[in-house]
Amino acid sequence: MIARVFVLVLALGLGSAGVHASSAWEAAQAADPVAEKRLQDLSRELRCLVCQNETIADSNADLAVDLRREIRSMIHDGRSDNEILDFMVARYGDFVLYRPPVKGITLLLWGGPVLLLLLGVGALFAYLRRRASRLGDAERPLSAEEASRIEALLKENDNK
Repeated sequence: MIARVFVLVLALGLGSAGVHASSAWEAAQAADPVAEKRLQDLSRELRCLVCQNETIADSNADLAVDLRREIRSMIHDGRSDNEILDFMVARYGDFVLYRPPVKGITLLLWGGPVLLLLLGVGALFAYLRRRASRLGDAERPLSAEEASRIEALLKENDNK
């Protein structure tokens, strides 16, 4: 029983030491305002792959935190912003960029919303045109045969 408690205390102590060491390293990095500014700028250029509509600067997802930590480490290693972005694109694809470049493979990302809008407007005009033609048929004057038939039906209904 005492051995189990000792192992548990030891495990918690080692785990928290790792967290404190990591936090101390991040605090030392945060003390460098130039590196922190670069981290923030780069974080605004990368999409959170969990949230997908937020940058990793705005996201609190575990993956976003890990990506910020990875960027901080690469800044500390002396990599340039382009090298960091190239590394992220190589690892996660163009989708990781919050504003992916316009090229053949990402053309659908850029043109898709416009294409959907045009298709929707075209479908709306087609619907309105069909509706107007149906309403136009209802407004045309009755032929003599139709008028006499309606007159007969009304007289028949009055006699009942």
